[in-house]
Amino acid sequence: MSTDTSSLRITRPAEIDGADEILTPEALAFVEALHREFDGRRLELLAARTVKRDRIAAGGTLDFLPETREIRESEWRVAPAPEALLDRRVEITGPPSPAKMAINALNSEARVWLADLEDAAAPNWENVVGGILNLRDAARGTLAFTSPQGKAYALRTDVRRPTVVTRPRGWHLPERHVVVDGREGSGSLVDFGLHFFHTAKQLIENGEGPYYYLPKIESHLEARLWNDVFVFAQQYLGIARGTVRATVLIETIPAAFEMEEILYELREHASGLNAGRWDYLFSLIKVFRDAGDAFILPDRAQVSMTAPFMRAYTELLVKTCHRRGAFAMGGMAAVVPNRNDLEVTRAAFDKVRADKTREANDGFDGSWVAHPDLVPVCREVFDEVLGARPNQLDKLRPEVEVTAAQLLDVASAGGDVTEAGLHDNLYVAVAYTAVWLSGNGAVAIHNLMEDAATAEISRSQVWQQVRNGVVLADTGDTVTVELVRRVLAEEVDRLRGEVPAERFAAYYEPAAELIEELCTSDEYVDFLTLPAYELLG
Repeated sequence: MSTDTSSLRITRPAEIDGADEILTPEALAFVEALHREFDGRRLELLAARTVKRDRIAAGGTLDFLPETREIRESEWRVAPAPEALLDRRVEITGPPSPAKMAINALNSEARVWLADLEDAAAPNWENVVGGILNLRDAARGTLAFTSPQGKAYALRTDVRRPTVVTRPRGWHLPERHVVVDGREGSGSLVDFGLHFFHTAKQLIENGEGPYYYLPKIESHLEARLWNDVFVFAQQYLGIARGTVRATVLIETIPAAFEMEEILYELREHASGLNAGRWDYLFSLIKVFRDAGDAFILPDRAQVSMTAPFMRAYTELLVKTCHRRGAFAMGGMAAVVPNRNDLEVTRAAFDKVRADKTREANDGFDGSWVAHPDLVPVCREVFDEVLGARPNQLDKLRPEVEVTAAQLLDVASAGGDVTEAGLHDNLYVAVAYTAVWLSGNGAVAIHNLMEDAATAEISRSQVWQQVRNGVVLADTGDTVTVELVRRVLAEEVDRLRGEVPAERFAAYYEPAAELIEELCTSDEYVDFLTLPAYELLG
C-alpha cells in the first residue's frame, strides 16, 4: 500500500490487521493539514534549541527569563480540570502496543493510564499504527487480545478503568513513514493527529476527552506551538475549544526555568506539570556536558530525589502548579517487583513507598508507577495524605523559594563516579538499545524499569566522563576512549552469554556498535533515538 493524500505519502504499509482503519484518507488529510500549518514552526523551534545550547557552550548559563517576569508575577490560573482528571493519585505508564500491555494497564485500577507513544515505545511503523488502533478500541471499550497460546485478554467490567492520557513523541522525533511535501513527517504531529482524529469524539462521548502528556519541551514557545495545534485540531473536528487537556513533562533543564510560562501558554488547555526525573538528569548532562567538573554527576544509582538540586526542582514544580490551579504529578520510581522473587518484590515495595511518601508530603497530587503490582502501594500512600479529597491543589507551598543557582547545583548530589558505574551504564545502554531495536520500548533490567530516558543518561554520562577526563573513585583510572572500549567489550561479552545467538547478532551487535560510537565520538549526539531510529526495522 502506498497512500497519497494530496502531498502526503505513506512510504510503507503497516503490516497489522486494522491498519487501513487508522490510515484512512480523512485521517491522513488531517495529519497533512497539521504539517502544513505547524511543521515549519516546529523546525524553527528545534533550531532555536541549538542556538541556546551554543550560548551555554560559549560560557553562558540558564536563568529565569527577564522578558516574561510579568507572567510570573501576575495573577492568572489555568482552566478548571474536567471531572475525569480531578483525581490522579495513581498513574500507570506503558506503551499502547502490544494490546496485552494496554489491557493490563487498563485493568490495573490506576486512576490514569499514561499511554506512551514516546520513551516507552519503539516507534517502528507497526507499533505506531498499532498503538493508535489499540487506543481507538480502548476508547470504544472493545479492546481484546488472544495470545498465540490461546490466553484471552479483555477489559474488565467490574472496575473503573483509568482515564487515558496519551503521550505523543517529542518535537524532535521524525516519522519517516509519513512524507509531507517531500519532507519527513513529525512524530509529534503524526501521533497526535491520528490519535485525536480517531478518538476525540468517542472520548468526549464517554465523559472524558482527548488528554495528552507533552514530552521534551524546552521553552514556553514550544508550549505555545502545542496550544496552537490544539486550537486548530478542535476547530477542524468541530470540538469545543478548551476540550483538550495537556500535562507537560518538565523533563529538560531549560523548561525548569520556564514552568510558569509553559502553563501560561497552555492555560486554556493545561492540566498540570510532571516531574520527569530521568529525562531531567539526561537534559542536565546534555546541556552542560562541557561545562566542567561542576556538572559531573555521580553514578546514576547514587543520584536520589533528595539531592538538593532535585529537591529544588520538584518543590518549585509543586509551588508553580498549585499557585496556578494545575496538578503537580510525581515521577517514576524505577524499581519493579519480581513475582518470582519475594525479596526483590519486598524491596521494590519499600523503595516505592518511600518515594511516593516524599512526593505526597511535598504536595504532589499523584505519581507514576510502571507495573500493575505497584498501583496499590502508590494508592495507599496518597490515600493516607489525601483522604477523601481528590487532590491537594490547596497546598500552596508559599515557603518555597528557588533560585537559578539551586536548580544548577549539580555538585549537591554528592557521590562518586566509579568503574562499577561505568560498567552499569554501558550494560544498560546496550541492553536497552538492543531491546528497543527489537520493537520493545520498555524493559526491566536488573529489577529496574528502563526506558529511553535511562539509556540516554547512561550513554551521556559516559561521553561526559570521557570529555572531562574524570578520575574513577574506585580504581583511580581516568575515563578515556580506550577504557570505555575495554569496559564496553566486557559488557558486550556478558550480554552475549545472556541472550540467544540469533537475537544477539540481530540486535545486540548493532546496539553495541551504536553505543560505542555515541560514547567515544568527538561530537555529542543530542538524542540516542535519532541514530537508533535509522536502524529500527
